[in-house]
Amino acid sequence: MAVRLLEGKKALVSGVANRRSIAWGIAQAFHEQGARLAFTCLESACRRVAKLAAELDSDLVFPCDVSRDEEISRAFEEVGRAFDGELNVLVHSIAYARLEDLGGEFLTVSREGWRVALETSAYSLVAMARAARPLMKAAGGGSILTLSFQGSGKVVPSYNVMGVAKAALESAVRYLAYDLGPDGIRVNALSPGPIPTASAVVIERFEESTRRVEAQSPLLRSVTLQDVGSAAVFYAADASGMITGSILNVDGGMGILISGAGPHPRAPKPGAPSMQNAEGRRQKAE
Repeated sequence: MAVRLLEGKKALVSGVANRRSIAWGIAQAFHEQGARLAFTCLESACRRVAKLAAELDSDLVFPCDVSRDEEISRAFEEVGRAFDGELNVLVHSIAYARLEDLGGEFLTVSREGWRVALETSAYSLVAMARAARPLMKAAGGGSILTLSFQGSGKVVPSYNVMGVAKAALESAVRYLAYDLGPDGIRVNALSPGPIPTASAVVIERFEESTRRVEAQSPLLRSVTLQDVGSAAVFYAADASGMITGSILNVDGGMGILISGAGPHPRAPKPGAPSMQNAEGRRQKAE
C-alpha cells in the first residue's frame, strides 16, 4: 500500500465555494493523502459546502465571516473541539473585492473599496494564523498555506485593487513566517497560473491567457486544480519541513519567460491536439 503523505494530519480548509474553487482542488488532494478535513465558509454557503465536504468524509463545516474577529475566534474554538485541540494545516483561500473596484482604471478605487479588498484578502490571513497558532503549537507545529496570483507583482489589466491585496498577502506570508517559525509553524503561498474559477471572469482576456500558457510555457499545458492540490500537499507534508516564507509559482514555467516570448518551438500546431489533451487520452487508455 502506498504511503499517504498526510495520514493523520488535521487540516482546516477555508474558501471552498464550489467544485471549481482552488480550495476544493486542495481539499480533494488532502483527502486522497489521508488528511482529516474541516471547512470554514460564509454562513450562506454552509449548506452547499456541507454537501461537498460529505464527499470527502467530513461533516465539519463551520460558518466564519473573516471580517469579524468574534466569528474567527468561534470557528477556531469549534475546530479545536472537533480536532482534540490540535491543528496541523490551515489553508487560506479567501479573496474578495467589490465588483466596481475591478475593471476600468485602478485610479478610481475608493477608500472603502481599498479597505474591503485588503482586509478581506490579506488581513484575514493574519487573523486566521493568530487563531490557529495555539492549536498548531499543541500539535507540535504546523503548516499555513495561502493562495496568491501573478497580479501581486505584475499588472494584470482589470485585476486592480486585488493585485495590491495579493502583494500585501505575500508580504504578510514573510512576516508571519518570521513570527511563527520558532513555534514550528511554516507559512507559504502558492501562486497558480490561470485556472478557470468563478472569480476568473473579472480578468480581461482570461481565455487568451490560458491559451498562451498552453502554447508558450515549458510544460505546454494549462494549470489544473489537481496541479495546485499536489503542490499544496507538498507544503502541508513533513517533506517540506524546512520551507517557509516562500511563494511558489504553479504556472508550468511561464514565470521564467520574457513578456514577448512567442510560442514554444515544440508547441502543437493549430488544430493539432494539445499536450494536455493528449496526456488525458493516454491516461484514459491506460
